[in-house]
Amino acid sequence: MRILYLSQYFPPEAGATQTRAYEMARNLVRLGHQVTVLTEFPNHPSGIIPTQYRRRLYEIADLEGIQVIRVWVKASPHKNFSNRMLFYLSYMLSAFLAGMLLARSHYDVLYATSPPLFVGGAALGISFLRRIPLYFEVRDLWPESAVALGELTNQRAISLATWLEETCYRRARKIIVVTQGILSRLKDRGIPSNKLELIPNGANTTLFQFLPKSRQEIREQHGWQDRFVLMYAGIHGIAQGLDVILRAAQLVREDQRFLFVFIGDGPEKGSLLALAETLGLPNVVFLGEQPRERMPAYLSAADVALIPLRNIELFKGALPSKLFDAWACERPVITSVDGEARSVVEQAQGGIFVPPENPQALVAAVLEFVENMHLRQEMGRSGREFTMQNYSRQALAESLARVLEKQIQIDQTSKR
Repeated sequence: MRILYLSQYFPPEAGATQTRAYEMARNLVRLGHQVTVLTEFPNHPSGIIPTQYRRRLYEIADLEGIQVIRVWVKASPHKNFSNRMLFYLSYMLSAFLAGMLLARSHYDVLYATSPPLFVGGAALGISFLRRIPLYFEVRDLWPESAVALGELTNQRAISLATWLEETCYRRARKIIVVTQGILSRLKDRGIPSNKLELIPNGANTTLFQFLPKSRQEIREQHGWQDRFVLMYAGIHGIAQGLDVILRAAQLVREDQRFLFVFIGDGPEKGSLLALAETLGLPNVVFLGEQPRERMPAYLSAADVALIPLRNIELFKGALPSKLFDAWACERPVITSVDGEARSVVEQAQGGIFVPPENPQALVAAVLEFVENMHLRQEMGRSGREFTMQNYSRQALAESLARVLEKQIQIDQTSKR
């Protein structure tokens, strides 16, 4: 197959979207398919485009056999509503033009991943004008989640976004979703079951594994040798509700055993730094974003991985990919993601669920882990085994390839 893959975010940017797109594209190439990724100049989440990409409209490069076309976007470190809209709309326009003028191969599949939903706008235009079948991936129900988080309140904007969302659903040959919750929600909204395919998030189980030597090196480098390290690694955004970790750290601030480590960046990082300073927390450390290749070492250096989300009904259908990265490194988790994620954690026997936005419950789980090394080890091993069997990126890419190939065959047969 020849696949044109639209993802606004892509490495060297770090994040769940970037990782899924890269792993899918890389493994599709491994399976013998040709993949062109149409993405932005790197800037997320800082909003700053590196010097080597400035004053350019596009770049065409090769990354492990993937043809990568990077295009200009109106990025800004100031994340207000107007700047966000300019950012998303500039990618939509640049990606559309690049899809028409630069990605000139014949493609069997146009695969667009959302959010941002405006990726779908570019995909709709390219699909219609070049007659390439559209496959639309939904990793989050947008604008529904933005409304629930209070990020989107303008009724006209909500109506326009909903129209774009539903137009993408109608145009798509298949809609690929990443959680059972999203699949059920779309069924409830009238999307036919035979149009929906579930291909969840997962982990690169070759890259992500427990590294004893790296654990020792990282802990010595940062002076963590005698600390019980609880680590959050990922985007510092509104949805995560990371202040609950700081409130938990406040409850045990006098206990010298515990260290809460934040790795990453995002729109809420400044607020979190300010809150940590206000609370005077000696047991909290903030580190910057790390290259993906270094994350297995940092996760190995942790004793427990923290995976929170805010207490919003919509998040009961969420299944964060960082869950599987932690498990692949044999780290047990404490998660406050109720619903589907909680069920998976209990099925894997890979961690402890605590109610969302409840620092007291988080501390209770921490104490349970620190006092029971055997429990930590068993849950870490169980998580690794469960991820290997059910959520390896390699197997998930093979599932996607089968979905695409089957639908292409159906379409070809119907034309005869």
